[in-house]
Amino acid sequence: MTNKKNGNIDSAINPKLDGDAHVAWAQAWSSISPETSLLAWVDWASHLANSPGKQAELLAFAASLSEQWMAVLKKNRANPNRGATAPDRSPVNDRRFNDSAWDQWPYDLFRSSFVNQTKWWEQATQGVWGVDPKHQRLLAFGAKQWLEMLSPAHAAVFNPVVLKRTIAEQGANLARGTSNFLDDLRRQLSGQPPAGTENFVVGRDVAVTEGKVVLRNRLIELIQYTPTTEKVHPEPIMIIPAWIMKYYVLDLSPHNSLIRYLVAQGHTVFCISWRNPDAEDRDLGMDEYLEFGLHAALDAVTSVVPGHGVHAAGYCLGGTLLAIGASAMARDGDTRLVSVSLLAAQTDFSEPGELSLFINESQVALLEASMAQTGYLTSDQMSGAFQLLRSYDLIWSRMIDEYLLGDRRPMTDLMAWNADGTRLPAKMHSQYLRRLYLNNDLSAGRYPVTGRPVSVGDIAVPVFCVGTASDHIAPWRSVYKLHLLSSAELTFVLTTGGHNGGIVSEPGRGKRQYQIHTRAAGDGYMAPDEWQATMQTHPDSWWPAWSAWLRERSGDVVAPPLIGAESSGYPTVCDAPGEYVRN
Repeated sequence: MTNKKNGNIDSAINPKLDGDAHVAWAQAWSSISPETSLLAWVDWASHLANSPGKQAELLAFAASLSEQWMAVLKKNRANPNRGATAPDRSPVNDRRFNDSAWDQWPYDLFRSSFVNQTKWWEQATQGVWGVDPKHQRLLAFGAKQWLEMLSPAHAAVFNPVVLKRTIAEQGANLARGTSNFLDDLRRQLSGQPPAGTENFVVGRDVAVTEGKVVLRNRLIELIQYTPTTEKVHPEPIMIIPAWIMKYYVLDLSPHNSLIRYLVAQGHTVFCISWRNPDAEDRDLGMDEYLEFGLHAALDAVTSVVPGHGVHAAGYCLGGTLLAIGASAMARDGDTRLVSVSLLAAQTDFSEPGELSLFINESQVALLEASMAQTGYLTSDQMSGAFQLLRSYDLIWSRMIDEYLLGDRRPMTDLMAWNADGTRLPAKMHSQYLRRLYLNNDLSAGRYPVTGRPVSVGDIAVPVFCVGTASDHIAPWRSVYKLHLLSSAELTFVLTTGGHNGGIVSEPGRGKRQYQIHTRAAGDGYMAPDEWQATMQTHPDSWWPAWSAWLRERSGDVVAPPLIGAESSGYPTVCDAPGEYVRN
């Protein structure tokens, strides 16, 4: 269509053309921006081309690695039967090659070649003059993913452990592996959950702590849990889990349910269960998650347990939402919160860890194009990024065990929960990525709530903050940055484990430990590495320390409150775990 006045193409057509093209591009690349990788590669290659010293260094390093490989080859020729007891065996710090079968010829050559390639690319992607640090990290990550695919451990003919099993079982392991692969493929194509999840049914095996839903709106169900002690602390606990996951990660099996543990410690516990959104919810944004989520739940909790302050706790993105909401409440003089607990939750996104590899303007724009068509981000799109961050643990080692060795990994409650994915509304996810990850508005005091910016520094109630040592989603040093934003009393805990396993860390679980320290209100700053080197390490779970912290900031025990408050508009709707968690 041509505009008769100026001969230009009608401007109304351009957005549609662009939108259709962007959607097609997003589909072609599975919503992973190819431009980002291309820019990183061009940045690295062009600067490396202008660095003859670095080139010479890499050539010399390649020559050194080749000499090492040739030395291994010569030793094999001289003594092809040498094994793990050989005095010249070189240790390899890679658990893929722990089995002594890798010390036999020719598998040590395969291993040596792979390890040398890995070392060379690590050196090649570091310290190149002029390369943007983000591009450097992305290139190193990409090189690692390609090398993972080429690992000799992942090919049956090059993996001595697989060959040994195949000979011993006369190929039965490969038959089982093929059956496992076809079953997984069938399940994926039909939208069924992974094998073994049928043993962890919501409401039967997991999410079984007794309680009632006392509020249901378009976005949440609020569960009030049945007390198990004769007396309870008067201040209830309100838990805000992330909506990028089902809430019952905090109420898994009875032995590792954080919610059940808190109830047993004499706390009145409420927990939000988020509704799994669909295309009709595309326009739900962060404001709606505050209004229908945090604020609606808080209104219900203070109606069911009137006259007492609330201990609010948020996990992951739920903790970030709680920090935003608590900041707004402090700004507006709302004093209903008596403490804030943030579990693996970031308030400063300037250093968000490896997840930042997937979050940049090009990537966000591509996701927005994809979500414009569907109205939401699928759970598969989100889980794919998380799997790449731990590709060996979640992809390659599983392939070896289940498809080459033929051994199904036993399903656990945490694995089954992880497979129970959720969708994210288009508007909310775009705002979340742009306002927090790209612009870091919250830490800069620019994040708007009801039209006015909020500051985390306004939170004056005591804060309990947990970081997990091997967290790849909310790195503990990023979580620790709360010390720079808040001058309130702040108790920080660093616990072993990852983003989920470090939080789901019940007492009595082996090899768990934590460090804890309370910075008094107004005290000076201690850098994270100094903090880690200084604080005493305690064995076992951090849960009892949190329960004690809550108890110290609660009143004397009283009789438990009633379940719900029908006269105030909060009747019991149904039994826990409710309906939203099943969708």
